[in-house]
Amino acid sequence: MGAETEADRKASTLSRDELVRYSRHILLPQVGEEGQRALKRARVLLVGAGGLGSPAALYLAAAGVGTIGLVDFDTVDLSNLQRQILHGSAGIGGSKLESARERLRDMNPEVHLEPYATRLSSENALEIARGYDLIIDGTDNFPTRYLINDTSVLLGIPNVHGSVFRFEGQASVFGAADGPCYRCLFREPPPPHLVPSCAEGGVLGVVPGLVGTIQATEAIKLLLGIGKTLVGRLLLIDVMTMTFRTIRVRKDPECPACGTREITELIDYEEFCAGGMVAESTARGVSEIEPAQLAERIASGEKLEIIDVREPYEWQIGHIPGARLVPLGMIADEIPRLDKKRTIILYCKAGARSMHAAEQLARAGAADVRNLAGGIVRWIDEVDPDMARY
Repeated sequence: MGAETEADRKASTLSRDELVRYSRHILLPQVGEEGQRALKRARVLLVGAGGLGSPAALYLAAAGVGTIGLVDFDTVDLSNLQRQILHGSAGIGGSKLESARERLRDMNPEVHLEPYATRLSSENALEIARGYDLIIDGTDNFPTRYLINDTSVLLGIPNVHGSVFRFEGQASVFGAADGPCYRCLFREPPPPHLVPSCAEGGVLGVVPGLVGTIQATEAIKLLLGIGKTLVGRLLLIDVMTMTFRTIRVRKDPECPACGTREITELIDYEEFCAGGMVAESTARGVSEIEPAQLAERIASGEKLEIIDVREPYEWQIGHIPGARLVPLGMIADEIPRLDKKRTIILYCKAGARSMHAAEQLARAGAADVRNLAGGIVRWIDEVDPDMARY
């Protein structure tokens, strides 16, 4: 072995201020001074600085995890502040990474933050994650969950999973030695329209706080090698009844990621999670229209039937000019009144609800049904950035 460097020595010792800061940890026999030094040497990659990532990042920093890598490419939005406690009103419109950097520096200036202002993808995930001890998944979509899982398995580092929806949450540890991975539990992703995101279905603000804190707890236990972790167990949380239960998750010997090891490289996860839904919808008479294409057709004066299937409160925040509101639950009653010979374009927030409505119209005999790709979110990004986001 080579001689210990100054950086190694510094990472292996605790200053007087650190001994004071972490004194409640050091008092614990399961942690002690050696455990606190282990946390200082640790490197944790956190993907997402949102609802889950906010409490996880804060507690990792408070615990003295030496290096926290943070991947996020988004900006702070007013609608984030109901649950994303890393950020505040002063940061609206600015980078989430910069907001997180300021908050974490104030929480613990001894912690080193490595920011990655990019979307995690098949092209960069292995390069970014290599060298970290574990990954915390703070994302809210299936493509990135499968990407993180496969990255975890290929690199041989644990993946601390969390997910939330409405009043419920889940947490587990995947990809650990001898434990199952995410694909052992969910071999294939569900059809996109069957599992709406929190942006579509909502979430009680404290639920991601609860789950993110559990993720931080599991990460710290893994780094210290203490306690019984959630490896091989899925924790299910329902805050409406305030019940916590766990189910056993077994390692699947036929799992293509951690079982047969068929997956040897990262794939196109957007295509994988689409699962042929776009092609199937097209076959059923539904195709997508890009926001810029719709804007051009509206500007040309073409007579279009544009239907917003969101809820009334969403309509009040903002809507596409010329559209009319028909909430998804009322679309079946509206079908007899539609001019089925005219091009009908439907949209919602992100595209899932409107695709479901579009398929109903196609089955009812509408000749030309289009779903707005990406919903009003993409319309705002690409056509009308002055419209309020939510």
